[in-house]
This record gives sequence, structure tokens and C-alpha cells, in this order.
Amino acid sequence: MESSGPSIVPVPVPVSEPGAAAPDLVTVPARQGLEAVDIIRRAATAPAGGVGPVLHDGSGGTLGFLVPPGTADAWDLPGSACMQTNGRGMRFGDGAPPVEATGWLLPPEVTGSLTDPAVLRAALGEAARLIEAADNCR
Repeated sequence: MESSGPSIVPVPVPVSEPGAAAPDLVTVPARQGLEAVDIIRRAATAPAGGVGPVLHDGSGGTLGFLVPPGTADAWDLPGSACMQTNGRGMRFGDGAPPVEATGWLLPPEVTGSLTDPAVLRAALGEAARLIEAADNCR
């Protein structure tokens, strides 16, 4: 299937170094987020799959993608939200998710980089179109 949207070519963005600005968090409905993870991983040439750390909430209704700091300033994709974390609860390397009642779908130790916001935006758009097409076939 050909996509008419922007190219999805993941570029590694390093996970925060100690003392660096904390990453921002993009939250989306779980169904759309899981599709986006698959889309990014299929397009990736990097061994890690091109998608950065991803959190899921305890109920399984929402996924959160860690993206570079400053992303929240210009994020405007309908159906999603992006917020600055300001480092609240962001600990890497100990395996524990940064927020109570959440878990890692893809932990930072496995991905090694944050998700590129342009790649995430394109993947979320493609995921929304795929979900809409699938829902219309019922």
C-alpha cells in the first residue's frame, strides 16, 4: 500500500543525558499509538526500530511517546496531546516507568533514543487513516 503522506524515515534522537533538558511526552489513544509504533518500526533502518521509549497507562487506553524537549511548543496534531515533562519522574536506566500506574511498552534501555516528532506525526497520521479505513470496512 502506498502512502501519500510525508516520508517516515526515523532518525535517532539520543535519550536525555544527565543534566540535559527532559523529554516531552506525546499521548495518543492506544490503538492509534500501536499502529504508529508498527509503522515507524517497519520504516526504520536502525536495529532499534526508530521508535523511542513508549509508555502505556494502566488501563491500556493511552500510549505516551517520549520526544525531544521543545516538541510541546509546536505540537498541534488533533487527537493527541504533547506536554513538557520538566523532568518530573523521568529516570532512565533503572527500568521503572516514570509515572505510577504505567508501564513501558518500549523502555529507554531498549530503544536508546527518543522518537523524532516529525516521524511520529507522519506515523500517527498514517495510523489514523488506516484505522478509519478498517472501521469503514465493517
